[in-house]
Amino acid sequence: MTLRCIIIDDEPLALGLIESYVKKTPFLELVGKFDNAIDGMQEIRNNPPDLLFLDIQMPDLNGLELAKLVSNDTKIIFTSAFQQYALEGFKVNALDYLLKPIDYAEFLNASNKALDWFNITKTTQYSDNKENKKRSIFVKTDYKLIQIELDKITHIEGLKDYVKIYVEGEQYPILSLMSMKSMEALLPTDQFIRVHKSYIVQPQKIKVIERNRIVFGKTYIPISDTYKENFQNFVNKYSIFN
Repeated sequence: MTLRCIIIDDEPLALGLIESYVKKTPFLELVGKFDNAIDGMQEIRNNPPDLLFLDIQMPDLNGLELAKLVSNDTKIIFTSAFQQYALEGFKVNALDYLLKPIDYAEFLNASNKALDWFNITKTTQYSDNKENKKRSIFVKTDYKLIQIELDKITHIEGLKDYVKIYVEGEQYPILSLMSMKSMEALLPTDQFIRVHKSYIVQPQKIKVIERNRIVFGKTYIPISDTYKENFQNFVNKYSIFN
């Protein structure tokens, strides 16, 4: 597999260095390089790459702002001289964060993570197409990817910077540094439903609804007004009462 890459960095030396790293990495193909986020954004919209090497501190539009405009299909590796942006980088679902000055070993390690991600995704998509049903997802936790069977997920809770994935048979929830929006995009819409800004549930796992709250054991999940109508439509569809 070859990954199509774009580099955006306003520092000429850093731009040239990363370009040289891309060119000597067999599974990477450079399709664009830009010294500002505005020009880079236009190219990303017209020809979305697989992988984006993105600086953070840039004039007009910084890397974190640009990352929020990039499709989830493009994976991002941030390149920055400032460590304090690392947490913000992972909030926008970055695959990795490289601290300048970057040596080739670090670059290659991050690029291999991207290659692994796309290989896993390709395998999962093949399985999905073959069986016409998505059965599992991969999420990043503690610097590794783990596979979770969708049928075993009861609900998902969104925190400030993380999501908690509650899985049948697991004593503790699985913690992953990603947004609820990114999590929701991974899930099949015919199997999961958003009931609150902080909660996604699998309706097939619901056994009790009490006073506008979904009950999972000792956990009570509120159904907010924003999502109430959509959830009620689901309940009505499968209810014997009208």
